[in-house]
Amino acid sequence: MTDPASPEPGSLVLVRHGETSWSRAGRHTGLTDVPLTEQGKEEARSLRTLLAHRRFALVLTSPLTRARRTAELAGLPTAQVEDRLVEWDYGAYEGLTTPQIRERLGHPWTVFTDGVVAGGTPGETIEAVAARARAVLERALPALVHGDVALVGHGHCLRVLASVFLRQEPGLGAHLKLDPGSVSLLGHEHETPAIERWNLTAET
Repeated sequence: MTDPASPEPGSLVLVRHGETSWSRAGRHTGLTDVPLTEQGKEEARSLRTLLAHRRFALVLTSPLTRARRTAELAGLPTAQVEDRLVEWDYGAYEGLTTPQIRERLGHPWTVFTDGVVAGGTPGETIEAVAARARAVLERALPALVHGDVALVGHGHCLRVLASVFLRQEPGLGAHLKLDPGSVSLLGHEHETPAIERWNLTAET
């Protein structure tokens, strides 16, 4: 429950989109507009039970179809497209799995510690993703005085955003597992940013 003395009584509700064929296969899905699978649609619908009791002052969604469709199926009202909620641009690693990238490089790799290289798209550094996350938070946080704020987006971008909200280095996101079709809650313990709940699904 939110501390009634907090100046920001609402919760920041992070919603990761439901399953896609690429997420199921472990492929890095950045700017490619992959639709939800039937399982992904069911995951999105199941989020209604986790979100129905909340009063949303603002709902923002990534422009990509998998996020916008998740917002719709989850019953989130009047979601506004926020371009800065788009997923990490993986550059040359778009569509590849982590084992494939490691085999190509010949050494251990993670996106949080090693980044990406340019390919069909320029790719992004973790600092660039964090800068986008800060801009999203600057837009979203003032609305918390009126209720909850939902951000519907993608695994890696939301993990970085949570790290920024918590006033930690963006690389903390490597330690925040976030499943497709999940809900996570960020709020405050007195004035300190805190995790209220993390990686909830209809099955947990």
